[in-house]
Amino acid sequence: MGTEQIIAIVIFSLVMLAIITEKINRCVAALSGALLMVLFNILPMEVGLSHVDFNTIGVLIGMMLFVAVVKNSGLFEYIAIFTAKKAKGDPWKIMVSFIFITAILSAVLDNVTTVLLIGPMTIVITHILDLNPVPFLITQIIASNIGGTATLIGDPPNIMIGSAANLSFTDFVINLGPVVVLLLFVVIICFKFIFGKKLIVEESHKQNILSLDENKAIKDKALLIKSIVVMIFILLGFTLHSIIHIESSIIALTGATIMLMIGNQDIDEILASIEWSTIVFFISLFIIVGGLQEVGIINDLATALINATKGNPMLTMLIILWISAIVSSFLDNIPFVATLIPLILTMEAQGIDVVPLWWATSLGACLGGNGTLIGASANIVLANVGQKHGYPITFKNYFKIGFPIMILTIIISTAYLILKF
Repeated sequence: MGTEQIIAIVIFSLVMLAIITEKINRCVAALSGALLMVLFNILPMEVGLSHVDFNTIGVLIGMMLFVAVVKNSGLFEYIAIFTAKKAKGDPWKIMVSFIFITAILSAVLDNVTTVLLIGPMTIVITHILDLNPVPFLITQIIASNIGGTATLIGDPPNIMIGSAANLSFTDFVINLGPVVVLLLFVVIICFKFIFGKKLIVEESHKQNILSLDENKAIKDKALLIKSIVVMIFILLGFTLHSIIHIESSIIALTGATIMLMIGNQDIDEILASIEWSTIVFFISLFIIVGGLQEVGIINDLATALINATKGNPMLTMLIILWISAIVSSFLDNIPFVATLIPLILTMEAQGIDVVPLWWATSLGACLGGNGTLIGASANIVLANVGQKHGYPITFKNYFKIGFPIMILTIIISTAYLILKF
């Protein structure tokens, strides 16, 4: 192993350690690692930037801008109140309804944005019902990661996989949609046994829910209508992007630009609401993994995996599924997938059929994120929402529920992939 390889591994390991321990802000850790790759001449800056997947970055920025405008219409508050009233204040029905809403929104937006919108609404509804919101928040974490698995834009790893493998929005829905629907119903049954008997409220609290007026949540009706129309066109664009030959990033950015033009919002305020730290984090990670690629480490890992499995596609697929799931439980799935993508592309160059491996990576990384409280960005975001309102979700309490459910969903996914491929 050469000096450059050793330096690259040390930099990568230090960045991962900083992210796992959370001793340093993950954006700062990743940016430091990217700069060290350049400063130690592992790769020049121009080469590092060539490893950045700007399609992924474009989709993230586009959807963040779009949601930043749409949320000012009051659409999401309307959905929350309307749903709670339709459930007649019944806490179990509200929990299930919010699970479905979280899963669906996580599929058509992205799961981090979804939980940022759903979390505060959940706190309000459970406060009226005089219930502890933590069980609701835990179910929404799990639902967001399952729902986000179904589409190209639902979870950041899928955006990265779709861009690297040239997979369309429709490809994700067709290949992962069926198992995601099955998993959602299975986990709801699990939640019934875990939380069902604990969700008891007084009749007076139910009446308080029924007295709410969802129409008052709409702050801007014109913006609401515009948002729905543009959202339909964005989803159509994502669905047809492989036919019309327009990158998903261009579709997302076009939809966002249209909303900025017709939304009559404070543009500076909208731009300030973008999670720029997340964008810098992604760009930095691409450069770090590019460094590993440039010195040949990714190629060596791909060769080792092929030798270990003797090139058996089924065995390789299942190993990637389970490794992705376990690692993604304890390490943010974004840096893991950023490392795995060039590994799979290298295997493809060596003659391996990698199509099943992309779906195994997606299922493993997205569902594996449910294993622990630090497994995915959405988990951390929703835990922070609970903490901010005085309802902390501890690592231990979440682990007792999240990890067994994660293992169950991966077992089901294993059966699904074996039957499919």
